[in-house]
Amino acid sequence: GGVVFGKVWNDQFCHELFSWMVVSNMTYGEAKPEIYVQMGHTDTVESVAFSPDGNYIASGSSDNTIKLWEASTGKLVRTFVGHEDIVESVAFSPDGNYIASGSRDKTIKLREVSTGEVVWTVKGHESMVNSVAFSPDGKYIASAGSWDERIKLWEASTGKLVRTFEGHEYGVNSVAFSPDGNYIASGSWDKTIKLWEVSTGKLVRTFVEHEYGVNSVAFSPDGDYIASGSSDRTIKLWEVSTGELVRTF
Repeated sequence: GGVVFGKVWNDQFCHELFSWMVVSNMTYGEAKPEIYVQMGHTDTVESVAFSPDGNYIASGSSDNTIKLWEASTGKLVRTFVGHEDIVESVAFSPDGNYIASGSRDKTIKLREVSTGEVVWTVKGHESMVNSVAFSPDGKYIASAGSWDERIKLWEASTGKLVRTFEGHEYGVNSVAFSPDGNYIASGSWDKTIKLWEVSTGKLVRTFVEHEYGVNSVAFSPDGDYIASGSSDRTIKLWEVSTGELVRTF
């Protein structure tokens, strides 16, 4: 057996399509090898996420689908359909049994990985959903709305809205939970990062130094620092407890 990777360019849309071919049960001299050809997404890939065990990769695309891939082989396991617009963000639950997705169709969907079934769909934002994230204990999902300037917290088991975080002055691009699950960091086009208390929705701190919108935020594994990436072409490292800028990359 063998694997052949191919890459196809669509110049009109500048999108990459990937295909792979598996040839199995073939020995030299046999006339009819088994051939399997597979195509990937048909439009831009907006988001990727590893399953907690590292065995799978989920990808969200402008073709409105989510695809589940076997990491060790590149094999497509399943395609999830149902969103009516671009899938901006995907995230695995901590136990790996579910995938949350946020879309430009203004919805968040929770799906069962093993079956592809939609567990629930909520439409709580006034515009596209840019980012979704699971809490470390898997009980909650945070979502960031683009133009409605809000972060929302959802009960993962039911899709029930727990609370809304308000304070950004422009669209929110990214959300992340602290490792202990007590805080959410959010990055916005208003050039700021905000730190929120999950249990109350209280704004704890605002980090201000970026010159343009903040596109991505992440906590350090110990929860002591936040990294942020911005359209000002910099990455900044912040101390969570004080809000002080540690350094700029």
